[in-house]
Amino acid sequence: MNRTEFIIAASLVLLVAFAAGWFAYWLVNRFTRVTQAEMGELESMARALHEAEEVRDQAIAFLQEREAELASQLLQAEAELRAAMEGLRDARRENEELRTALERARHRG
Repeated sequence: MNRTEFIIAASLVLLVAFAAGWFAYWLVNRFTRVTQAEMGELESMARALHEAEEVRDQAIAFLQEREAELASQLLQAEAELRAAMEGLRDARRENEELRTALERARHRG
């Protein structure tokens, strides 16, 4: 193979490599290109996601408020229960004292 044939062969190989590279680039670009319809869809999905996040944040805030309210009501109910139990204990003690006083009064009289 002389020098001219070598240059021609190398030129053809480089031309084929260039053409294959350009074709591969075209294919990749063709399949990864985003259309206007897809952009519109992505924008609507982004808006819907944003609205859903806002609704979620509002729901979380509502649940936290409700939880604090219920915890307050529970504490109040527990305090009322303790007061009622203490009152019942005092009433039982007074009842027992009155019963004992009545028994003593019966035995004396």
